Amino acid sequence: MGKHMMVVGATGGIGAALARRLVARGDRVALVARGAERLEALGTELGGAVVALPADAGDSTSMEAAVREAEAAFGPVDGLAHAVGSILIRPMHLTRLEDLDAAFHANVRTLWNAMRAVLPGMQARRSGAVVAFGSVAGQVGLANHEAIAAAKGAVSALVRSAAITYASSGIRINAIAPALVDTPLAAGLLRSDAARAASMAMHPLGRVGQADEVAALAAHLLSEEAAWMTGQVIGIDGGLGAGVPKPGRPS
Repeated sequence: MGKHMMVVGATGGIGAALARRLVARGDRVALVARGAERLEALGTELGGAVVALPADAGDSTSMEAAVREAEAAFGPVDGLAHAVGSILIRPMHLTRLEDLDAAFHANVRTLWNAMRAVLPGMQARRSGAVVAFGSVAGQVGLANHEAIAAAKGAVSALVRSAAITYASSGIRINAIAPALVDTPLAAGLLRSDAARAASMAMHPLGRVGQADEVAALAAHLLSEEAAWMTGQVIGIDGGLGAGVPKPGRPS
């Protein structure tokens, strides 16, 4: 029997693609997301190897309850994937403080709550794996990305620090830093042919990413094949992180 994996943000494009991969390889998967209807639909699609748990990762009590329910269904959580996040592309002088707070809540606080909920059990068993999602925007400078870059940069910093803290407990913690991926979250940035063409041109490989490409890397990081990897922030970005983007002009 496979391992018990928890995917937080399971109804998003990358989260759902990852859940499908984990079930296909024989893992038992706890699906966590806020939208009960979409969550139940995904659970029905994936079948008996999953449990659907409506919960809000932004609320620590809700997240802790979801972990208890997952463990009641499938036993200890072996791996956590945190696929919750947001996109905000707006120059600093046009970004409200409440938008900045929302970016940190969606990307950092939800990760903090999810990790705090699963880490004690992993410490007790002296094993476990965590995968978070940062962004290329947290790794290189991109015009008009100040708020989301700050939040995603915090994700990367949290992952690197926690990886060292919990390494002695046998827990591996890594992050993936994608560029633009064709998911429902990014639909607004790809809403027209012109917008899609501009987004594709930003990436040296000439296209945006696909959810399953990112999910494949996440599944690898949650597997024993990545047993000697921790504290890494791995770019999967069509080459965007390796290049020097042209500076933008605030509008």
